[in-house]
Amino acid sequence: MTAGSAARVHRMKQHRSAVAGVEARTLASDRSFPRHAHDQLGIGLMLSGAHRSWSVVGHVEACAGDAIMVNPGELHDGMPLDGAPRAWRMLYFDPAIVAGLAAPESAADGEIVRPAVRDPLLATRFRRVFDAVTEAPPDPIRVEEGLLLLVMHALRRHGLRRRPASEPSPPVRRALLRLEADPAAPVSLSELARLAGVSRFQLVRGFAREVGTTPYAYLVQRRVRLAARLLARGRSIAEAAIDAGFADQSHLTRAFVRQLGVTPGRYAAAIR
Repeated sequence: MTAGSAARVHRMKQHRSAVAGVEARTLASDRSFPRHAHDQLGIGLMLSGAHRSWSVVGHVEACAGDAIMVNPGELHDGMPLDGAPRAWRMLYFDPAIVAGLAAPESAADGEIVRPAVRDPLLATRFRRVFDAVTEAPPDPIRVEEGLLLLVMHALRRHGLRRRPASEPSPPVRRALLRLEADPAAPVSLSELARLAGVSRFQLVRGFAREVGTTPYAYLVQRRVRLAARLLARGRSIAEAAIDAGFADQSHLTRAFVRQLGVTPGRYAAAIR
């Protein structure tokens, strides 16, 4: 930090979760996060400050006391309003957890959740579940009941009927299929353009318009998600970096922190 510069704020804690398939994080940061996605359903609560994010329904803002949510696979970003730090907590639920809770009630069929809502009851239920899953040892009935009430409330009260997704154009679809089939494999923009049957410029422009990010940024966030899954299975950081397509551990760490706000080491220590 240079003389006279403002101190930057970024604190993130990956809590040890007592429930398999549920992750818990607390963050305080003035950083902006690039567009990325999670494999899980995310439900959280703004503790202080405010931020603006791009979401499935467009740009939204959330301030202290608002619940914030993200759908599995949904590209989103986040930036502080006026550059001031904001703090929030998040719970991430594996799709299997959500399906197990919601399927008997058919509450999740074809639905997505709103990205930001003001709902005191949802906030209260979130706090209870966050405390329950980070408590050691956990109380099984308290955890199970809290998870059920939180997820069902979010889906029933703030679920939106999923609009039919517009199909990407054939060139963009071909590029997406290549990136999703094997994100760890080396690939060049020229290769993607040849597969897509368009110029490199046409591919980048079309990809950004239809997907919401560039091919490279999309590939990096897919690799980060792959590395997170490998770390959860017990792979070392160095192994996860190579197996996910990063040049080395330092490259993974930079991308991981930029996308998720936590280092791979802290993530692995908590998730295991």
